[in-house]
Amino acid sequence: MTTLKSKLQEDLNAAIKERDELRSATLRLTLAAITKEEVAGKTKRELSDDEVQKVITREAKKRREAADAFAQGGRPESAEREKAEGEVLATYLPKQLSDEELQQIVGQAVEEARAAGAEGPRAMGQVMKIVNPKVAGLAEGGRVAAVVKKLLAG
Repeated sequence: MTTLKSKLQEDLNAAIKERDELRSATLRLTLAAITKEEVAGKTKRELSDDEVQKVITREAKKRREAADAFAQGGRPESAEREKAEGEVLATYLPKQLSDEELQQIVGQAVEEARAAGAEGPRAMGQVMKIVNPKVAGLAEGGRVAAVVKKLLAG
């Protein structure tokens, strides 16, 4: 069993003992998603910590999107629940890059792309190819794309 998956399992057991309904429900759903990913395909396999991290990231993104949808739909109590679940999952993810750090990394990538002859909005693909490996898991794709667009435009 991977170390991150076993940590999730231990935390689930602790949450159940403490009768922490929110935490236990969130961890159960996340572990179910991990198990589903393990049995997907032709053969069952163990996920590496990186793969488990990607599943947790995907689950956290689902919670953010659901919270936004509930808030727009006039269901604030459901939105709060989804936000709280997202915060529980965030404790298992690496710290996200700050806006300044992200801007600096993207700025360097834009300079590299310009040095290679890429100009204007059409250079977005080239810049994203440079940036994505550097920020993988540390910044959401939408945030990265927004900063790249802004720097290429201005």
